[in-house]
Amino acid sequence: MTNSSIATQESSPHVLLSPIPLFFVFLWSTGFIVAKFGLPYAPPLTFLVLRFAGVLLLLVPLILVMRAPWPHGKVRHIAVAGVLVHAGYLAGVWCAIKLGMPAGLSALIVGMQPILTAFAAPLLGETVRPRQWLGLVFGLGGVALVVAAKMSLVGLSWQSLALCVGALCSITAGTLYQKRYCAQFDLRAGTVIQYGAAAVVLLPLAILFEGLTPALASVEWTPRFVGALLWSILALSIGAIFLLFALIRRSDATQVTSLLYLTPPTTAVMAWLMFGEAFNWLGIAGMVLAVVGVIFVVKK
Repeated sequence: MTNSSIATQESSPHVLLSPIPLFFVFLWSTGFIVAKFGLPYAPPLTFLVLRFAGVLLLLVPLILVMRAPWPHGKVRHIAVAGVLVHAGYLAGVWCAIKLGMPAGLSALIVGMQPILTAFAAPLLGETVRPRQWLGLVFGLGGVALVVAAKMSLVGLSWQSLALCVGALCSITAGTLYQKRYCAQFDLRAGTVIQYGAAAVVLLPLAILFEGLTPALASVEWTPRFVGALLWSILALSIGAIFLLFALIRRSDATQVTSLLYLTPPTTAVMAWLMFGEAFNWLGIAGMVLAVVGVIFVVKK
């Protein structure tokens, strides 16, 4: 990646109609698949600490060799956004699932992020048009249809519900915060700051609640776990996040977050192909409705 490719770019009304957001949706959707592969072999906070550490091991030498520009004056803002987007969101969702939160319900709760972002859009000087509100409602309805077949309250507790709602609020706040205070920064250096801050927050929690030690006794190093960890580092924490940050800097927050409506349908298709999970006509109808909703939001 060259400096020119990550330099400050002007807002482009066509960026969300390019292949970039589709690739982002694909990568982001694999996060739930990674959880399915990784969580049986490591506690959630421990997995995330290893994930963040892996990102730092890869990117720190890279920014030193490439002499990536350091975002002076923005480090604190970038770190805050990183804690909210990475530590708050991922830890909340993964711990909720580990405590028994049904996957369908967690997807529906987190799927409310575009609506929350739209309500907060005036704080960023953005205007949500009536057609976009209609698209947001369509998108949420589509997500509800997709997860309806898997909707269950079995295993639900107030702790898992609180964690999932907290994750929703965290990623929404983090997206808005980054868009407002630090939308422009070198992706290499900024990502290191964000994952470093997230690791600093989660490490003591993993030690306190999961007994994390240098020996990593709580981790089973199976091929599935190693594969899930590597994919989460390379494809999710670097690939998907780089694309998300690029979209945030070039488009309205409401438009970018609306893409997350496509995550549950995409994940459902992946789970159907990989694990044989049910994906019926209701799910297909939900996917179509979600796509229509996103088009309403992002198209000028």
